[in-house]
Amino acid sequence: MAWITCDFYSETLQLSTGIEVFIPQSALMPYGSSSKLPVLYLLHGRGADQTEWMRRSSIERYAEDKGIALVMPGVGRSYYMDMANGPSYFTFLSEELPQLVQSFFPVSGRREDTFVAGISMGGYGAFKLAMSYPERYAAGASLSGGLDLASRAAGPGFQEHEIRALFGSVDRLRGSRDDLLYLASEFAAYGGNKPMLYQCCGTEDFLYHDNQTFRRYADSLGIPMTYEEEPGGHEWGYWDRKIQRVLDWLPLP
Repeated sequence: MAWITCDFYSETLQLSTGIEVFIPQSALMPYGSSSKLPVLYLLHGRGADQTEWMRRSSIERYAEDKGIALVMPGVGRSYYMDMANGPSYFTFLSEELPQLVQSFFPVSGRREDTFVAGISMGGYGAFKLAMSYPERYAAGASLSGGLDLASRAAGPGFQEHEIRALFGSVDRLRGSRDDLLYLASEFAAYGGNKPMLYQCCGTEDFLYHDNQTFRRYADSLGIPMTYEEEPGGHEWGYWDRKIQRVLDWLPLP
């Protein structure tokens, strides 16, 4: 296997940024193979960075066994959105980053080979990407995601300066395409092939209620989704187990 730290300048963000990339060598055997790898964009949680998955889980071993490449971007506390007063991280993730990754590394650009998953804030980002661009992703997975962001932002979990930086105001967020409940209604009406969705959350997680809200709303819209819950909190022991489940669930060749 190969871990690669890749630093580059983003034209979208107008700043230098970096990603962690995992390339499974077993999938490129025999030596010199020109095969393109399936790729999982793996998103970090709030307050973390692109190294979180490699430091806190055994994702390297799991991905090697599956023959899938991993791309782990760093987005700070941006909530994977085009910030009202800050860089355009969602545009970077959805437009610029995939093009750069496909030019730098032996990964496929085909929809059927492209997946996204994340924890907590990254679970929000994963569902936002999958539902915003169903023509680009074959599957999206949220592990303990912050899926009812408008309600969460109206509570004590966000400081006023952070709300202004991210979305301007809670009223501006609610009912926008940064609100997953609103985005789910657009996704449900989409007439093309929809990506598979996977959602899980531990029953002791502080985001369990938010996950239930999203799950019930998705069910009411008739959105197919694999949902799992079990005892567990907002912690890496739970996520390390569930990412193995996600990799087994992905429609890999």
